[in-house]
Amino acid sequence: ADKVLTVSPYYAEELISGEARGCELDNIMRLTGITGIVNGMDVSEWDPTKDKFLAVNYDITTALEGKALNKEALQAEVGLPVDRKVPLVAFIGRPEEQKGPDVMIAAIPEILKDEDVQIVLLGTGKKKFERLLKSVEEKFPGKVRAVVRFNAPLAHQMMAGADVLAVTSRFEPCGLIQLQGMRYGTPCACASTGGLVDTIVEGKTGFHMGRLSVDCNVVEPADVKKVATTLKRAVKVVGTPAYQEMVKNCMIQDLSWKAPAKNWEDVLLELGVEGSEPGVIGEEIAPLAMENVAA
Repeated sequence: ADKVLTVSPYYAEELISGEARGCELDNIMRLTGITGIVNGMDVSEWDPTKDKFLAVNYDITTALEGKALNKEALQAEVGLPVDRKVPLVAFIGRPEEQKGPDVMIAAIPEILKDEDVQIVLLGTGKKKFERLLKSVEEKFPGKVRAVVRFNAPLAHQMMAGADVLAVTSRFEPCGLIQLQGMRYGTPCACASTGGLVDTIVEGKTGFHMGRLSVDCNVVEPADVKKVATTLKRAVKVVGTPAYQEMVKNCMIQDLSWKAPAKNWEDVLLELGVEGSEPGVIGEEIAPLAMENVAA
C-alpha cells in the first residue's frame, strides 16, 4: 500500500506500540507508517432536537431539564425508582470481550457500596456475558437493570436520560458510542484506549479510567478498581456546575463527518495520484452523506 490509515491517531500509536496491541504487525507498521483519522458520526439519526425515540427533545439551551425528563422516562421504562436526583449510569454495547462487560459487571458492587446510583445495561451478544448482565440485575434489583436484547429506541432514550455513559473497552479503534453520548450531552467515563483518548477530554467532556488490560481471558482486579474509581468520581460530579459545563462542552462540538472527510481528502491528495484534485466542499459528497454533515 502507498498509505495505511486507521480510525484514530491514538489507535495508530497503539498499533505500532508492540505485539499485544499491534497484532504482530507492529514491526511492519513502524516501517511503513500509519495515519489515524477519527471517524465522524451520523448526526441525523442521533439528534436530540428531533429524535423520535426520546420522551422529550432538547438542545444545548434546554439540555439540563430535557435530560432530567428523559431520565425519569427511562427509569419508568426499565422499572427503576423514578427520581431525577439519583445519578444514572448507562452501559450500551455488545456483551463481548472487547467491550469489557465483565470488567463493568465486576465493578458494580464496588460502585453501589459507596454511591447512591442507578445503572442500566443494554446489549446482546455472547450468552455467557448476557447471563452475567442478568445476574447483576438479580443481585441489585432496585439499582440495576439489564436489557439483553437489541432495542434501538431504548438506546436512544438511554443516551438522553443517562448522566454518565460507561465505556469499558479493552481496546477501541475509534468508537461511536462516546460520540453519540456527547451529541446528547452525556459525558463519558471511558477506558483510555484508541479513539476514546482522541475524543474524550478529562474534565471537559468526560472522565478517563486509564488503560485496561487487553487480556480477554481474565478480569484484572486493577482494571475493576479503575472502572469503579472513575465511575464513582464521575457520579460525584453529576448535578454540579462543573457537570453542567461538561454537558455544554459535549453538545457544542461538531461530531459530523465534515472534518474527517476533509482530513481523508487531504491525506489522499498528498499521494499525488495523477488526475486527483480537491473537490468543491459539499458537491463531492454523496447525497446520503450530505445528510450527516452538520450545517
